[in-house]
Amino acid sequence: MAKRDDDVYKQIKVPISDTDDVKGLDRKFWNRTERKEWAAGLFSGCGVLYACRTVTPLVIAAMAKEFGWDKTQSGSVLSCFFWGYTMTQFLGGYLADKVGGDVVLPIAACFWSMITFWTPQLAYLSTDKYLTLHILVISRVFLGIFQGFHYPSMSSMVSRKVSAQERSLTYSFICSGSHLGTLLCGSIGSLLLDKYGWQSVFYFAGLSSVVWMLLLRYLLIEKHRKKYVPLVSVGEGISPKITNKGEKSVPWLTLLVKPAFWSLLVGHFCENNAFYILLSWLPTFFHENFPDAKGWVFNVVPWVVTMFSSVLGGWIADRMLAKGYSVTFVRKFMESIALCGTSAALVTISYTTSYYSALFIMAIAVACCGFHNSGILVNPQDIAPRHAGAVFGIMNMAGAIPGFVGVYMAGHILEATKSWAAVFNQTAGVCLFGWIVYIMFGTGKQLV
Repeated sequence: MAKRDDDVYKQIKVPISDTDDVKGLDRKFWNRTERKEWAAGLFSGCGVLYACRTVTPLVIAAMAKEFGWDKTQSGSVLSCFFWGYTMTQFLGGYLADKVGGDVVLPIAACFWSMITFWTPQLAYLSTDKYLTLHILVISRVFLGIFQGFHYPSMSSMVSRKVSAQERSLTYSFICSGSHLGTLLCGSIGSLLLDKYGWQSVFYFAGLSSVVWMLLLRYLLIEKHRKKYVPLVSVGEGISPKITNKGEKSVPWLTLLVKPAFWSLLVGHFCENNAFYILLSWLPTFFHENFPDAKGWVFNVVPWVVTMFSSVLGGWIADRMLAKGYSVTFVRKFMESIALCGTSAALVTISYTTSYYSALFIMAIAVACCGFHNSGILVNPQDIAPRHAGAVFGIMNMAGAIPGFVGVYMAGHILEATKSWAAVFNQTAGVCLFGWIVYIMFGTGKQLV
């Protein structure tokens, strides 16, 4: 730790402890109470983020019926979100590393919340089928652009404010909020869809997000800003804010020649390919194969299980680290469960014929994805702790590509072959490829 100026810290009058090779106030770890408050706030944020993201997959069948879309057009609407999502991953991480995730998060949330809320109004701006399709595609692109800031900013905050020994569980718990959001959207959204129409689901998700954004901004962020703003007398020649100006830029050239960095991108790409295909097409799969099944069941059960598997994975990872297992082994072990488990479940689903067996296997497939949160998803904080936001942004940009390529191709394959088995088998193969690459080249050691 850099040498501190005792006079400066006496005037600041804030607790300075639990630092980890850091400079200044911005790198102080959250204490136990703060960690719980921020974890709860960010957990809720991931929930409303995914609620807004999964509204369209939930109601796509109803929208397609009303507007006369085929599978390829439905796939375009679903996948175009990720066109925008890839654009802001690096920018989100870079800005969070420079100015703080607490600054970036509420601004971005304001925009994606309002886009979600006004989507039904955008859908009726024109009576022309193709113009309506284009308007919704553009709105989904902008939704992705603003949501792209969220996870890199959050990763930057956790890397700076949570110690390595507590990071897996904290990060996994926060990320499990995404499954809660999908769960709430699937349950409440399904009820709203059946009773009030698809438009009501957008209004519910958008309004919930606005409420979360305001609570985050005025309760959590303001509270901690007031607590940690340095109390320095004017005119003493001391800056009123301690910053990270001395921090070096991200050494990209060093990272780009490391196979471990590329294995991170490949593994995240392959796992996200499976997750986004399941996220986007799961409701349609059950609607087509089991038309009498209740939407609130198959839109809820997989995400209930996954929420617990995500937290369980984080707890296991932290326990293994506490018992002396290397970070590299722990990350590869968690990722093996994620990628191999998902792959096996997707292959098995092709041989099922009953509704309950399909629901059970799909729950396993999605639940295995939850272990990814304590594997590759937290790995940028291991290999580049000082630049976690920017590195996570690059990784998530690669991970967002299958969001539009994989989801669109799934729709195209379905339109051409009418076979769900073809979609699931090729997705399973991609998972196995990502697992092999990460097992061979991945690491938990700090690279930069």
